[in-house]
Amino acid sequence: MTPLLTTKGLSRNFGGLRAVDGVDFALMPGEIRAIIGPNGAGKTTFVSLLSGRIRPSSGMIVFDGADITAMPAYKRVRLGVAYTFQITSVFANLTAFDNVALPVQRTLTDGRSKGQVRSGVMAALERTGLADRAGTLAAHLSYGHQRLLEVAMGLALKPRLLILDEPTQGLADGEIDNFITLVREIAKDATVLLIEHNMPVVMQLANRITVFNSGKILAEGTPGEIRANRQVQDAYLGATHG
Repeated sequence: MTPLLTTKGLSRNFGGLRAVDGVDFALMPGEIRAIIGPNGAGKTTFVSLLSGRIRPSSGMIVFDGADITAMPAYKRVRLGVAYTFQITSVFANLTAFDNVALPVQRTLTDGRSKGQVRSGVMAALERTGLADRAGTLAAHLSYGHQRLLEVAMGLALKPRLLILDEPTQGLADGEIDNFITLVREIAKDATVLLIEHNMPVVMQLANRITVFNSGKILAEGTPGEIRANRQVQDAYLGATHG
C-alpha cells in the first residue's frame, strides 16, 4: 500500500534551534497514528509543517503522490488536509452552528443551498455530540466543548487527513470516552494523525505511535512495542528501572 503522506529529511530551524531535524516519516491511508514525546520535542512544529502553517527550512512533504512542500495551507485544505490547533481557534462571537458553517461552505460548490449547508453543519455537530449546542455562542461553550467544536470544523471539511493537536485537553472523562469512539468512527473514511499527552488515550486509539525527542524520531511502533521500548521509557514514559 502506498503511503498517504511522507516526509523526507524534513527540518525546521528557528534561529540556532533545530525544532524538527531531518525527519523521514510515512503515514498509511486509514491509520490512526499518534505522535508523542516530551515538551519541546518538535511535535507541534512537525504537524504545522504538514498542514502548511509554517514552511520547512529543508526537506520534502508528499501528500497522495504530490509534492506539497511549497503549497500554502489553504490549498492543502482543498486537497483534504485538515488541522485543529493546540489552542482553540474557534470564533468566540459566532454560534457553534456558524463556526462549522464556514468550513462547510468551502466544501460545497457555488450552487450550494441553505439546506446543504445546514445538513453538513448538523452532521458534523452530531458526530461530535454538539448538536444540542448549535445555537450557543462559542464563547459560552466549556473549553472541552470548544475543542470538540474545532474537531467538528475539521470534519466539516471532509478531510482525507485529519490532524489533531492535543484534542483531549480540557475534556472530562466521559467526554474522552466519546472522543475515542468518535476518532474510531472518523478513521473509517479518513486518516487521523494526533499529538496527544494522554497516554491511555494513545494506547487505546493508535495503530502506530511515533515518538519525537529533540526534533528527531526516537522510535516508531505499535502501542505494545512503544510501551516496551527502553529508550522511550527513559526519554518520555518515565519508567524507573531496578
